[in-house]
Amino acid sequence: MNIAAPRSATTPANDVRVPGDTRQRILDVAQMSVLEKGFSATSIEEIIAAVGITKSGFFYHFADKGELARALLERYIEREKILFDDLFARADELSEDPLHSFLIALKLFAEMFENLQQSHPGCLTAAYCYQDRLFDRGVRELNAAGMMSWRRRFQERLERIARRYPPRMAVDLADVADMFSALADGGIILSKTLEEPQALSRQTLLYREFVRALFLGAPASA
Repeated sequence: MNIAAPRSATTPANDVRVPGDTRQRILDVAQMSVLEKGFSATSIEEIIAAVGITKSGFFYHFADKGELARALLERYIEREKILFDDLFARADELSEDPLHSFLIALKLFAEMFENLQQSHPGCLTAAYCYQDRLFDRGVRELNAAGMMSWRRRFQERLERIARRYPPRMAVDLADVADMFSALADGGIILSKTLEEPQALSRQTLLYREFVRALFLGAPASA
């Protein structure tokens, strides 16, 4: 579930950067290429041309393309963790009520994407899943671990809510947690396929209303 706000991935070759920035530039360019056309179609040659380095410069940072794949995924998972840590921390500051805090976090998430001018660039987790035979077992397990971490994060929040607001229907909270991941990836697909940049934001708000109804019941006017 790659939901970080879109950012520019390419940098002119003559751009002046500190040496330690080269690794991040390689990862930025590689990620955008993987999201656009897949990992198998992303070549080391195009990456070094876009970054403006030599092949030996690439291999200084990554032993091979497989190591690049792992580094991309590790960075992605860490960035997503930081993003959600920040969103939920901000929401918790605004409300001590577990349900209201969760609804605030979802609103903050939706607001991140409601003003996009272009569709979301894509989901790195999905890109790896679609081409999982290209990766070794370690990368596949890392991808699965990332998904499980998102499930645990949302499930823990939902269980905290359920202790104060018993659900109005019989549900598995792990499934409700997974629903957000499914919704995020689906929202990205809608955004890209239909060229509707705000699709992810709208789907998040619908999930928000589902969570509200699950724990508080449908509004009287419904």
